[in-house]
Amino acid sequence: MASIFGFRSRDPARDRQTDLSRFDRLAKLLDQIAGEIEAEKTGLENRYRSKATSAAFLVEAMENGSASASRSSEVTELTNSILNCERRIAALTRQNSLMKELRHSIDGIIDENGAYGSDRQAEFVNRARTGTT
Repeated sequence: MASIFGFRSRDPARDRQTDLSRFDRLAKLLDQIAGEIEAEKTGLENRYRSKATSAAFLVEAMENGSASASRSSEVTELTNSILNCERRIAALTRQNSLMKELRHSIDGIIDENGAYGSDRQAEFVNRARTGTT
């Protein structure tokens, strides 16, 4: 668009398309990071259960006299490992919540900018939301 002063601005449809493209990339990045967080959390939860089971059996064996009391350092080590796992799982849970909030914010921004006017742009918004290309 040209004005009488020679200043040219871009077509608003092009601006919207550029914005939607950025939001799409950001949404995909947030989804990728959320997947990484979830994978780490799942692996950690599996190790946590294993450590907790080992600690429980070791303590029971020590109480029954089938394991020597000298293995108490092993119990302490397992206990520390379990506590570290719990802290990390809590941190990952908070991170995952943050990713969900950020992703929801992006959806809100797209919704806020509302009706993009064309079926092609509406399709692009839907693809950005679902992560399909």
